[in-house]
Amino acid sequence: MLFFLTLVMAPAMAQTQLEMNQEACSEYQAADKKLNTVYQQVLDRHKGDAMATAKIKKSQRAWLAFRDAQLEAIYPAVDKQYEYGSVYPMCSCSENAALITQRIEQLSGWLNAEEGDVCRGSR
Repeated sequence: MLFFLTLVMAPAMAQTQLEMNQEACSEYQAADKKLNTVYQQVLDRHKGDAMATAKIKKSQRAWLAFRDAQLEAIYPAVDKQYEYGSVYPMCSCSENAALITQRIEQLSGWLNAEEGDVCRGSR
């Protein structure tokens, strides 16, 4: 017995590189906004502990330096637009968004730690 499967495919949505760049960079900006919100929540939660606050800020500055160095390692060319072409903004924004998402998860540890977790430290 033979069965035939008919697939109905939606027409592909054509996007220009400019549109893809804008979409990726919008996602990066949204992630960055969320990062800033989470970071501020962590600082607010520890506002009574000057030492913890200072070290959280130091950690964030170090992470920012890491993020910038990581992006430079991935895209080391001096003239990035020339070297990597019109996709560079999309790729750079996507990498930034991925790094920021990881950082949000790290910072969220200060907001989501469960009472009784003996390894939670200042979280």
